[in-house]
Amino acid sequence: MASGHSHSHRGRAPATRRSRTILVSLTTALLLLTVFGLVGLWPAADARPERAALLAPGVEILSAEVTKLPPDAQPQESMVVEATGRSGDIRDESVQVEVTPEVAADGIHPGDRIRILSIDEAGEGAPYFYFDHERGVPLGALFVLYLLVVALVARGSGLRAVLGLAAGVAIVVLFMLPAILAGENAVLVALVGSSAMIFPCVYFAHGISIRTTTAVLGTFGGIAITVVAALVAGRPAGMTGTEGEAAQLLAGSFPEVSLSAVFLAGVIISGLGALNDVTITQASSVWELRAAMPSASRWKVFSSAMRIGRDHIASTVYTLAYAYIGSALPTLLFASMLERSFLGTLTAGEVAAEVFRTLIASIGLVLAIPLTTGIAALLASSQASPAEKTGKPVRTSRRQMLEDRLGDL
Repeated sequence: MASGHSHSHRGRAPATRRSRTILVSLTTALLLLTVFGLVGLWPAADARPERAALLAPGVEILSAEVTKLPPDAQPQESMVVEATGRSGDIRDESVQVEVTPEVAADGIHPGDRIRILSIDEAGEGAPYFYFDHERGVPLGALFVLYLLVVALVARGSGLRAVLGLAAGVAIVVLFMLPAILAGENAVLVALVGSSAMIFPCVYFAHGISIRTTTAVLGTFGGIAITVVAALVAGRPAGMTGTEGEAAQLLAGSFPEVSLSAVFLAGVIISGLGALNDVTITQASSVWELRAAMPSASRWKVFSSAMRIGRDHIASTVYTLAYAYIGSALPTLLFASMLERSFLGTLTAGEVAAEVFRTLIASIGLVLAIPLTTGIAALLASSQASPAEKTGKPVRTSRRQMLEDRLGDL
């Protein structure tokens, strides 16, 4: 029985059942492949390398607070500062702490809480040695402030995003690092680990829906492009991964680990956050455009969303570049002092590694935008309703109204 209520299909058009089925099938397949990859690459307990001792026998780390700097300290020289012990046998005692030149230059001040080395063999009256600053309290306070800001501005979705980030960090610590050290291929581990990081990061923050699942597929596409680009360009570009002190130490302790593969794995992971950002934004843009233009063709929606995507490409590309420039600033400062051409600087050592990282991540990011936009435009599009074609309201049954509302969910 028809009701007297008129109903027109305004707002967001639902994806077809066939499109939903394909989307769910692809996502489920990717999830299963990720799980199989985690199970297959997860290092056994006996395959994990033993952790090396941090300190030599007879060396102990104590806590102290700097009370006084020497008045005649010279630049680029080590100095001995006075400090009050805060732990162990030196609690509340005044001690002498020798500080290395690079820290003494401008890195230590009265009131700083530091960690110092006590060496038994040095004998009574020998100075202690600076080891590091204590950062637990200030970093903990910053983390609490970060959570408060996220909770106040982004509310529940922001806190869920933090949970997704925590899950991603756990994947890195519990799976990726042990698997690489156990001798697994670093690029394959990074691919599986990145895949495992996508699901909690996206679904915790944005919920489970066709829109977010579209972003997941776009992100997977971007990762695949990044992996292929890194593998194809890595060897011709001479990306050996041997630059830096940490790489040298890793090579000496774990000669079976390929430094070039570790470098490429880092390239894959480094662009993951920005990649996920653009895919979520593009998917949301398509759905909002579909809601504003319910009768527009798929091509019209795609073209409109790509105009947004082009602006996003421009902003994100230089965001990546500036982030890498900031992280490599000490290297750039040192390189700028050498008598070498600008092109020679860009293609040398650690600077070339940052340039390579920026270019590869940007390629994956840029190509992920039309990919995600195309998938979203396909899923968010539908034919115009009879009311939109004729301009007249169409009388619908209560059952049809209920089905339409369920379809919009």
